[in-house]
Amino acid sequence: MNHTSHSADEHDAITDAAAQWCLRLQSEDCTALERQAFERWLAADPVHVQEYQAMLEIWQTADHLPRSGVPGNVINLPLRRRPRAWRHYASAAAIALVALPVGAWIGWEQGWLPNSYQHLESGNAISHVVLTDGSQVELNLGTELRYANYKDERRVTLIKGEAFFKVEHDSQHPFVVRAAQGQTRVTGTQFNVWKYEDQVKVTLVEGSVLVSSDRTNTDGGYRLGPGMQASYQAGDYEPSLSQTYAQDTSLAWRNGKLILDNLSLAQALPQINRYLDKPLRLADETTGNIRISGIYDTTQIARLVSNLPKVLPVYLTRTKDGSMVLNHISPPPSRG
Repeated sequence: MNHTSHSADEHDAITDAAAQWCLRLQSEDCTALERQAFERWLAADPVHVQEYQAMLEIWQTADHLPRSGVPGNVINLPLRRRPRAWRHYASAAAIALVALPVGAWIGWEQGWLPNSYQHLESGNAISHVVLTDGSQVELNLGTELRYANYKDERRVTLIKGEAFFKVEHDSQHPFVVRAAQGQTRVTGTQFNVWKYEDQVKVTLVEGSVLVSSDRTNTDGGYRLGPGMQASYQAGDYEPSLSQTYAQDTSLAWRNGKLILDNLSLAQALPQINRYLDKPLRLADETTGNIRISGIYDTTQIARLVSNLPKVLPVYLTRTKDGSMVLNHISPPPSRG
């Protein structure tokens, strides 16, 4: 099949087939022969891969939909922005999903599927993006997020990295940023969200936000005022709140800087590791207690790591998986 010569009707048929495959692969009675048939269908045309990947994004944004049967090798295909209307995919998915035993319509009217969608990645440079609702997002290096516009809320899922949001005010359509197991809920304001593994920090610049460390508690959370921060990690019952100070460096990344102000290595490593392909590790607690200060270029963090033995009493070793480990240098024994 020549993927460059599909008519509009053929393209729609492929989209519908992709939706049906997503549905079938969720079923516990999906057979090995059916999965082989799916692999053959997927390999027959690059457009099949593109349409199936687009359909998977519906499953990823509508996180209440089952996806245990979706082949992992397809999920890991690189996502990319698509010019085709998200509504077209949502319609196809809704038609297929009617067959699920949920007993109700799950489309836009029920708030299950979005009518617009963006998948954003910043790569090795800071990126500025305008979302479909008019809100502005500034993405730090190595940041990935998804935006979906649902009937009852505008939803961002911060997969990794850090982003600064200037949200268009809409009191009837809240803007929610999900990160780890928590979320930040606003109607229109300016704030920053940093995420590394399961650690999250929210910094409010203007307006107010409601931060919860458990997004299943939709009515709960702690309200921040300008200049406040909330930190949490997966499993926390509630976020930790603090007041920022005049010299706070949380937003230095917007100028391409990482500022470490007399932090222990244990505190600094999550900020450093955000910019590394493989995380830097600590050999022990003593190493983690060593303190570090300085202003560093966020595009040169790997060089910072290699230079640490020049400025701190540490040396580097490498593990079998290629990760670097910081080890403290013990002081010589005292003579006496």
